[in-house]
Amino acid sequence: MILQTSPSPSITPRQMNMFRIVASMAWSDGSLAGEEADLMLERLSHLFVSDPAQRQTLQQELRDYLMQNIPLEELTSKLQNNEEREVVLRLGYEVIRASSRTPEEDDINEEEAIAYQKLVKLLGLSADVVQRIETEVIEESKR
Repeated sequence: MILQTSPSPSITPRQMNMFRIVASMAWSDGSLAGEEADLMLERLSHLFVSDPAQRQTLQQELRDYLMQNIPLEELTSKLQNNEEREVVLRLGYEVIRASSRTPEEDDINEEEAIAYQKLVKLLGLSADVVQRIETEVIEESKR
């Protein structure tokens, strides 16, 4: 029997690492909500590709990789600068806020909150930077 694998996405290894970190945040509660996947694929395709025609293709390529779960420690250690760390934190925060299923539910459930705090710690960003990013995400979601 021959196993078929999907071709690698047309992004750099650094971009793939960022994608996997954000995907890990989305999976932190044991499920991947459609809103989380859509938000992640939309934001990252805009970040990684400038041509609108290529964005759709990239989103399809990345969708196959949403099922992979790699430890955060392994992934965050590969980030090369604070800009990448901030992008990952922003997208991770946006993704976990995107999945409340009912109006009574908190924006971020307990498992997601724990995973997010782990991400914050691993990224090593200052408390001021984390607070700024969280505030920006919350303000943008109100628009």
